[in-house]
Amino acid sequence: MIGANGFIGSHLVDALASAGHEVTAFDRFSSTVPTFTATSPRIMVGEFLSRSDLEEAVAGQEYVFHFLSTTTPATAESDPTLDIRTNLAQTVELLETSVEAGIQRFYFSSTGGAIYGPQGKSDYSETDRALPISPYGIGKLTIEHYLDYFRTKHGLNSTSFRVSNPYGTRQKPNRKQGLIPIALRQIALGSPVVRLGDGSMVRDYVYVEDLVRMIIPFVGTPTRYDLYNLGSGKGYSVNEVIDSLRRVTGVDFPIEDHPRPLTFVDRVVLDTSRYRDEFGEARLTALDDGVRFVYNEIQEQIDA
Repeated sequence: MIGANGFIGSHLVDALASAGHEVTAFDRFSSTVPTFTATSPRIMVGEFLSRSDLEEAVAGQEYVFHFLSTTTPATAESDPTLDIRTNLAQTVELLETSVEAGIQRFYFSSTGGAIYGPQGKSDYSETDRALPISPYGIGKLTIEHYLDYFRTKHGLNSTSFRVSNPYGTRQKPNRKQGLIPIALRQIALGSPVVRLGDGSMVRDYVYVEDLVRMIIPFVGTPTRYDLYNLGSGKGYSVNEVIDSLRRVTGVDFPIEDHPRPLTFVDRVVLDTSRYRDEFGEARLTALDDGVRFVYNEIQEQIDA
């Protein structure tokens, strides 16, 4: 697991270990205690930007899960070359080392929230064109194309997960990614919540534990496709999310309006029928319940 101490990665480590898989957890582990709770994974401290560390991480493994990103949508937009020099270039090196190590399948966390771009559709399926207009989405799509190249050239089997807008516990609000954790932290601190635009932007929010439950059936299982949308399949506007935050916290917090970034599209909701046709209906957490789990964690962190 590359990115084992991150937001999605740590939850996936727990889910993989719970399902009986032997997991090697690779990350910088800048925090002294791993964010995952499983005790069985083998912890490997290393740098994603070090090829030798990556070679050591994938040696002897059957599968590689690449769930690490050196940038967020915001940092990639402020410096697109950073995304190219780190995420893109180093992922190609990770793919090369995976080929050399004889990896059976490479699982990649792509983006469903930024990759389709502003096409004006009610929802997006895997057969729709990917027309990203942000550096973050462009980088993810480029990696998907490299997966196609390594599959064709080297026979490296891979699966890309186009994940919608995940949220949940262990998400770091200070990374400035994710409306729900950032807003909840502001509420807990008694500060205004920032709203981009007029609140009409719609996104597909999926609770992180629901997401990793969707991923587990892929492990070691032959699938019909190499690309899957993973999300709730339901859209919520920013204003609807703000209403949920008010219901859960009971706080009538102030709103601070900021202009919507030009690369933010109006609506992104994922059609997950490809996943459902193959694996069945996913168990999904209601928005208010997921918000409550995150708010409880944030309050505990602030009180600690």
